[in-house]
Amino acid sequence: MTTVIDGKNVAASVIQTVKIATAALEKSTGVTTGLAVVIVGDDPASHAYVGSKGRMAKECGFKSVQHTLPAETKQEELAALVATLNADPSIHGILVQLPLPKPLDSEAIIQSILPEKDVDGLSVVNAGKLATGDLKTGLVSCTPAGAMVFVRRTHGEDLSGLNAVVIGRSNLFGKPMAQLLLNANATVTIAHSRTRNLAEVCRNADILVAAVGRPEMVRADWVKPGATVIDVGINRVAAPERGEGKTRLVGDVAFEEVSAVASTITPVPGGVGPMTIAMLMANTVIAAHRTAGQTPPQF
Repeated sequence: MTTVIDGKNVAASVIQTVKIATAALEKSTGVTTGLAVVIVGDDPASHAYVGSKGRMAKECGFKSVQHTLPAETKQEELAALVATLNADPSIHGILVQLPLPKPLDSEAIIQSILPEKDVDGLSVVNAGKLATGDLKTGLVSCTPAGAMVFVRRTHGEDLSGLNAVVIGRSNLFGKPMAQLLLNANATVTIAHSRTRNLAEVCRNADILVAAVGRPEMVRADWVKPGATVIDVGINRVAAPERGEGKTRLVGDVAFEEVSAVASTITPVPGGVGPMTIAMLMANTVIAAHRTAGQTPPQF
């Protein structure tokens, strides 16, 4: 029987750990975990994301602050706000919702966030710490951190002797995911659109992680029997069977056929997706513990 990972369940268990850690930190030190979210412009999807992050932060017992700026905000104004939040001791995590409206330079803004408050894990300092194996002081990008929770709960902490293949080499997901697997002693291959004989490379994987942005690209004959398959893709495709103009969400993995081969698989939706906000909360409470000189919880 194939195990289908319930991302909502795992995310709920992460949030429960966050709540307990938040309350314990406040009780022992008087420190309330603080998260500030900055959104620029009026993109509806961005506002929906920010709203759900704010609600979750409050549910976790955080001090939750939102700064909503108009689309015409200047680079200097946004930079000044980030500098103010950097200097605010009650704020442990700063999140700038991407994408920013043009002509704002998002990279300059992201890199200006103090690494210890960079709960999205996007600063070059945090990327460098992950690359050198420093998981004690760095913060890891939320989606790969969430995917790694699934891997650990399936295979344990030590992945010695296991082959892992990550399809995708983005700074946001592919590279940090590969580093996390490497830090856990897996033998890691990073594959991508230029990889020759991609299906053959994937068939060697005990752990296959797909993050390439192509609907249902990974087929059953790409997958080693008994492998763990983590699908990070979120693609909207036409669903005429639901009516004219209707769509549905699919991953980068052809779920139905791959489930017949894999031993463990994540669905889309309901797999990696719910973990991203959960790991954002986890990163924030970890940052608060470190600032207060306390040992952060493990996820």
